Amino acid sequence: MNRRRFVTITAQTSLALSLLGFEACKDGNKKSKVEKNDTSLFFKISLAQWSLHRTLFDKKMDHLDFATKSRGFGCEGLEYVSGFFKDKAQDISYLSEMKSRANAEGQQNILIMIDGEGNLADADITKRIKAIENHHKWVEAAEFLGCHAIRVNLAGGANKEDAIKASVDSLSQLSEFAKGSNINILVENHGGFSSNGEWMSQVFSQLKNENCGTLPDFGNFCIKKDEEQNCLEAYDKYKGMQELLPFAKAVSAKSYDFDAEGNETTIDYHRMMKMVKDIGYNGFVGVEFEGNNLSEDKGIELTRDLLIKVGKQLT
Repeated sequence: MNRRRFVTITAQTSLALSLLGFEACKDGNKKSKVEKNDTSLFFKISLAQWSLHRTLFDKKMDHLDFATKSRGFGCEGLEYVSGFFKDKAQDISYLSEMKSRANAEGQQNILIMIDGEGNLADADITKRIKAIENHHKWVEAAEFLGCHAIRVNLAGGANKEDAIKASVDSLSQLSEFAKGSNINILVENHGGFSSNGEWMSQVFSQLKNENCGTLPDFGNFCIKKDEEQNCLEAYDKYKGMQELLPFAKAVSAKSYDFDAEGNETTIDYHRMMKMVKDIGYNGFVGVEFEGNNLSEDKGIELTRDLLIKVGKQLT
């Protein structure tokens, strides 16, 4: 389906749904005002769906209940993961239900994290072009949902210099396609070369597209892992954040575990968030708990509370 036809159909569907759900949206927004975070913070808090990946994979929660879950934590925005609705990218009815539920809960659709659609840094140009095309449907889905971005991965490169060239070309093409939809193309430090802040800086210093940027993640700075997923080569996370933040259009607050005082045991949140503030970023910061020693709900709560505490200190 081309973009023009997609948008025409979705606009008609949206109008019908908005008339039916107007009162529900108003009620949802009223309730959410009580539960939203302190407005004195210099940023807003969203919830990354990956924080609930165990619950979702175990079928203990439906993807469509994500908006309700996020509001329950007092978050204001939703960061979806494509894998949890991978066969629904062009399902207008399903996307409409997602949008309706977000509105009813007073949640803003922020972005979709895209995985499994091909390697955008692949040396094989045929495979890379296919990967670019595979992302088109997600640009259109993000536009329909009212998101501002999709997150993509720069994977597949074997040589640093060649991977830079391939990445610049892929991101330029995809950003040009997304420009008409007002969607940003964001790259997260997500393993391999992309977890090397200096490498990422080289990529983005060559890009001219205003709708292309980074999604710096506090914790994803492992460049190489072994078969048991233990990190063999890591990049300095604070140096990496400094290198990624100048291009940032979203920020991910990764967390793994907490001490008795509620501080993350591996990441200095005050130091991270000070860098975020100093760069002038004031958008959404996504809670992304990925630990195994706590329940997902508890990890989300502790991450949220730590962000609020640090945010108040910095504000």
